[in-house]
Amino acid sequence: MSARHLSRGSVSGTPLDPYLPDHGNAGYRTDHYDLELDYRTGPGRLSGQATISATTDRNLTEFSLDLGRFRVDRVLVDGAEVRYRHHAGKLRIKPAAPLPAGTPFTVTVRYAGEPRPIPSRWGDLGWERIDDGALVASQPTGAPSWFPCNDHPGDKATYRIAVTAGSRYSVIANGALVSHVTGPHSTTWVYEQNAPMSSYLATVQIGRYHLIGFDAGPVTQRAAVPSRLLTAARHDFGRQSEMMTTFERLFGPYPFGEYTVVVVDEALEVPVEAHGLSVFGANHVDGRRGFERLVAHELAHQWFGNSLTVADWRHIWLNEGFAKYAEWLWSELSGGAPAGAHAAQSWAMVAALPQDLRVADPGVRRMFDDRVYQRGALALHALRLAIGDEPFVALLREWTRAHQHATVTTGEFVALAQRHSSRPLDGLFAAWLYERPLPPLPS
Repeated sequence: MSARHLSRGSVSGTPLDPYLPDHGNAGYRTDHYDLELDYRTGPGRLSGQATISATTDRNLTEFSLDLGRFRVDRVLVDGAEVRYRHHAGKLRIKPAAPLPAGTPFTVTVRYAGEPRPIPSRWGDLGWERIDDGALVASQPTGAPSWFPCNDHPGDKATYRIAVTAGSRYSVIANGALVSHVTGPHSTTWVYEQNAPMSSYLATVQIGRYHLIGFDAGPVTQRAAVPSRLLTAARHDFGRQSEMMTTFERLFGPYPFGEYTVVVVDEALEVPVEAHGLSVFGANHVDGRRGFERLVAHELAHQWFGNSLTVADWRHIWLNEGFAKYAEWLWSELSGGAPAGAHAAQSWAMVAALPQDLRVADPGVRRMFDDRVYQRGALALHALRLAIGDEPFVALLREWTRAHQHATVTTGEFVALAQRHSSRPLDGLFAAWLYERPLPPLPS
């Protein structure tokens, strides 16, 4: 162990998240991440330098970052080499002098190794080596598998992500592609995401992709697709531009500069949202639009989850219930079954399951329980019927406008909904969000 490592100890402070207390770090907030990454697909080796700009919330004699199983070569704070200790997913750093409250500072971490997904109760999360490239799906705790971070949804920052990989590969990351420089054997891709982003929504996708565009109107829309799936993907995502227009009418302007879909040449259990980007498996492209509801779901997450991000994981229904209801709205407005028919089917399914979950605080074991998705959508359908279509759309548009690029809680949504209703909503929200028994199907 280097003399620059800290002795055993912990950083004081209350956990940021009651569900995932080992993730996230108190005492500061990040402002910007600058990531310089070099990935060798053959050996699956990643070399990185992360420079993180942050501001202290209180006086700090030491602080920590979340980081997976890498060799850490050097840590600097404001350009000066400092002592650190890296153990059990935490990189604990001691600056040369205490950092007073309200102080901007930078920390630079040089690291290397083979990225390994972060084990969790939901499986392995984060950077995954695939047959011919890499994919990243981090929700909720996989970001430390590839870069040091303050891994909590409530801490949002801007990003610059530069990735060097073999020139036969395309690299897709969050934000706008600002440069693309090809050398004799490798290419460096540089992306900038200027809208604040939570660490779990940061992503890098590396593979042999063909880049295609859609007739997108004011929002640039692209897809990165394996060559064998190009025809099917063009058809399956063919209504995405219409979907974008519909969602902008319902939810307000699209919150980012562009939207990219990546279809990895692997089977995925479910698609995964990232900031300004969604990742689908090859199994979600069938040439028959058989998974179009998932196209709607992931697009809706750009508003609900990515622009408006949960302040902590108790409020996960604000991501998933809204995206599920967006599926029903798209069906209704594109000539499919109305939202009421989807609600009836959903209610019957949930009614046959145990009545032991509170949507607004499901507990860590049930964060991604399908009942959170279904009952969350049912709560929104009940609210829509209670206040009427026009007030409901006005509520959604104000919700996304008032909290754009920020964090949200259930209490904030309930309070805003009440301002759009002429009658008290306490009973409705209590029954659908806070009580365990499933309420009657609204009609």
